[in-house]
Amino acid sequence: MQEQMNIGMLEVGTIDEKKELLEPNKVKIVDWEKKFIEKAHGDKIEFVVKHPDKEEPIRISAVSFLRGKQVITSGTWFNLDSEGKIKKASSLSIFINSLGAKNLNDTIGKEVETEASGIDGNSKYLVFKAY
Repeated sequence: MQEQMNIGMLEVGTIDEKKELLEPNKVKIVDWEKKFIEKAHGDKIEFVVKHPDKEEPIRISAVSFLRGKQVITSGTWFNLDSEGKIKKASSLSIFINSLGAKNLNDTIGKEVETEASGIDGNSKYLVFKAY
């Protein structure tokens, strides 16, 4: 209750903070991590990548790929099939296959093109380009 009262007393800010936006570029995968996304009640794979314009690594967890003639952008959700393998038609499997990798560990060290996605107002984020 006290925290709610404190938050309730916060005034609207006056500083127009610009979010650092990285331009699409080739990145190198240095690691990956499975992360539970509470809002979606599911696991997502976040790839830790080195972007040439940023000192510290960033994380990417979405990929754009072709389905028919349409470009689809989807999160790298971690879903298994009945054999306990990464689901064949999932965006994660499409991304892994596009790299010529057999599994998540094989993606480490691979260089991948990125593109800007999620343009809604002023925000955009980088996704892997797998087409």
